[in-house]
This record gives sequence, C-alpha cells and structure tokens, in this order.
Amino acid sequence: MGLSALDLVIIAVYLAGVTVFGFHFRGGQQTLRSYFLAENNIPWWAITLSIVAAETSTLTVISVPGLAYEKDFSFLQLAIGYLIGRVIVSVVLLPQYFRGELVTAYQLIGRRFGHGLRVLTAGIFLATRAAAEGVRVFAVALVIQVALGGLLTGMSDFERDLAAIAIVGVLTLTYTLKGGMKAAIWTDVIHQTVYVTGAIVPIFVILHMVPGGWEAAHRMASQAGKFRVFDFTLDLTTKYTLWSGVIGGAFLTTASHGTDQLIVQRLLSARSQWQAKIALLSSGVVIFLQFSLFLLIGAMLFAFYRTFPPQSAFMRTDTIFPAFIVRYVPHGMCGLLIAAILAAAMSNLSAALNSLSSTTIVDFYAWLRPDSSEKRRIQLSRLAMAGWAVVLVVMALLARHGGKVIEVGLSIASVAYGGVLGVFLLGVLSQKATERGAMIGMICGLALNLALWLFTGVSFTWYVALGSIMTFAVGYVASLAVRETVSTY
Repeated sequence: MGLSALDLVIIAVYLAGVTVFGFHFRGGQQTLRSYFLAENNIPWWAITLSIVAAETSTLTVISVPGLAYEKDFSFLQLAIGYLIGRVIVSVVLLPQYFRGELVTAYQLIGRRFGHGLRVLTAGIFLATRAAAEGVRVFAVALVIQVALGGLLTGMSDFERDLAAIAIVGVLTLTYTLKGGMKAAIWTDVIHQTVYVTGAIVPIFVILHMVPGGWEAAHRMASQAGKFRVFDFTLDLTTKYTLWSGVIGGAFLTTASHGTDQLIVQRLLSARSQWQAKIALLSSGVVIFLQFSLFLLIGAMLFAFYRTFPPQSAFMRTDTIFPAFIVRYVPHGMCGLLIAAILAAAMSNLSAALNSLSSTTIVDFYAWLRPDSSEKRRIQLSRLAMAGWAVVLVVMALLARHGGKVIEVGLSIASVAYGGVLGVFLLGVLSQKATERGAMIGMICGLALNLALWLFTGVSFTWYVALGSIMTFAVGYVASLAVRETVSTY
C-alpha cells in the first residue's frame, strides 16, 4: 500500500506539533534544579508515563514484536524481574536520593565515598549511555527506511540514515534545549499515550484480514508455540529463561532505575518521595502490559504472514512491524502510527539528552567551577545538551551494522551496570566499605562483564547480576584489607 500524501502530512504535522508543544515550556528556569528537575512539581502519573516512555524508545515498538514473530513470549520473563527490581529500588535506593538536595544519582556516591568515585561512576554513565542511546537512535533509521524508502531512492544508505536521525535529533533538541525536564516529561506523556493507543490498531487490522479472525490467528500462533512464556532451562547462554528473567531482570532494573541518571532524574522530579515510589512501581505494571501488547502484535504478525506470505524474506526482524504498518494499515492511521514510532524515539532521546547534560554539568563542571553562577551553569547545560546530541547522532551511525537493536542496546548497558550497581549497593548497605575498596571492586566487576561479553556465550541478561555481585564482594573484602577513612551520611 505504501504511504500516501495524507500519511506524510500527518507525520509532519504530528512531529511539528509535538515540538511546538514541548517548546511551550521554555523559560522560567533560574536554577539547575528547576531546569533538570522541573521544580520538583511533576505529578506521579506523569512521571509514570515518562519513565515508561524513556525506557521504551523505538526499540520496543519495532524490535519486541520481532522477537515474538521469530520466537515466542519468553522475553516477558524479563518484565517479571523488572517488577521485582523496582521494589528493590523503592526500598533500598530511593530513600537515599531524597536525603538532601540531589540533582544526579552520582552525587549520592560523592556524598558517601568521595569525588573520585563519583567522577568514575558518572564517567561510566556518560560513556555507556551515549553508546546505548546510539543504538536506540539508530532504530529511527530502520523506520524511515521502511516508511519513506520510495521517497529516498536517490540517496545512499548512509545519506538516508543520516537524514532520518538528524531530523528527529534536531526536533527533539529544539524543545528539550529550551524546556529542560519539564518539556521532556510532558511531551513523554503525549508520546506514550499515542504510540500505545496506536499499537492496538494493527491487531484489529490483522484480525480483520485473517480469515477466521482471532480464533484462527490465535490457533496458528499457538500451534507454533508463540505464546510460550516460561523457559525453566538452567543455562547461562540462553537469553530468556525464568531464572535470567527473574534474577537477571531484577538486577538489571535495580541498576537502570536505581543508578542510571536517565530514570533517577525523573524520580527526583516528583513532588515527594512517596509520589516517586508510586510512579516507579506503577511504571513496572505499565511496562509489563506494554511488553505483552507488543509481543501479541508479533504473534499476530506471525499468523498473518502464515496466511499471506511476504513477497521476500525479511532481512531483519526489526523491520517486520514497520513494514506491515506501511503496507497494510489504512491511510491516515498508517501515518499516525509511523509518527508515533518516531515520537517514541524523540521521547527516549530527550531523556538521554537531559541526563547526559545534567551529569556533565553537575558532576563535572560544577565541581571544577564551584563559584560559577546558576545562570552560567544553565547556559552551559544547553551547550552540553547540543554537544551530546551531535555525539548521539555519530553513535547512531556507528550502530548501523549491529544485530537486533533491542538486544544490542541492552547488552551495552548491562556491561557497565554491574559494576555501577555494586558500588551503589556497597555505599548503601555497608558502612565499612571505602572509596578505594569500592573502586577495586568496580574494576573487577567491569572486567568480569567485559570478559563475559567478549569471550563467552553468557547471555546479557546475566551481566548485571554477576558484575554487581563481583563488585560488592571484592569491594567489601578490599575495603577491609585496605584501611581508609569511611564517610558516613
């Protein structure tokens, strides 16, 4: 079917409209806290949707259906661990963040251990977040390739990808630069509502086109084992098992939502610690339902293409869902769905730019220039945000030859999360841990995860659990062996 002029107009109007809406929140930020934490005046339900939008990105929208299409619902086991991890964060880490005027997660490390370890954890965040976000931003190019391929025939693959990534990057930077966290969160609410609502439409389209409707589609998917959720295999090389989901998923979420500035910054924007806890826990429920929805789309796509075989094999499963939208969803709605998928990328990119900029200024510049004015710091925050936007575009282009985008993104983040989470747990759970001991533990944890990633077949779902346990154990023993003054807080 392809995109019509109406679809293209809808895409353009939607993206422009969201950008203008976000730009509405410009001005009024007199301090770093107001710019990066939205004056601590965001209601819990908005933070809930913003957390989901920030961690979802285009990866979930296009890649998770591909997982179910190719395999089954076993990815959902990770979401069970995600719920457990959120409970751990709300009990162990969140109370620490609300003790004092914190803007970034790594200020907690500085308060507990010292500036050296604070800089190390913040630096690791900057490096890994930039790499992981590059993979997420690249997903935009995959959507553009499918949606606008007919209009970009005169361009090379590189030129097409660069144009797609740059357009979304510029639009996102436009409102995020001016409106800070307030603009990011409220545009997230729109993005999240639109793309989840829109994701339901393809299911009805499939059920309408497949002879026999839901009953026939469900039977085909069920016979192929697409609805299988639990895998009790005890194998560290299998990506999605009950054990890697519950244990690995819990550790992964404890790290991503308890130590990663991208999510912590949203939690710190809440009106109170209690509202932050509600937002965090409710986001876990929404994520579980959202994963279920996108996996269901993948199963329905499997039934559809069993009935109507594609003209040619898909080069990668990440393109199956966008290809279906462009070819079979009615005009008008097709344009809205493509726009919503691109909006998901804008949401995640906005979150990344805010977190990268806040960490750069608060954890590095403000320490080097403690006497600088708030006005100067806000000006430099905007410059840092623009600089990071350029870096993410470059990283996205470098990610063009990766595998399944959601798994590549999670793998990159998981390598660093183990060491970082281990340090946070050392600081919160042990008063005997020292900065030097924690650094030794972190180096060992990072080394272990790098070795697992580069030289073994161990699944990324285990990286955080194994890395954080190594960091905590070595860091605790090293702290006892290497005597040093321990900070209390």
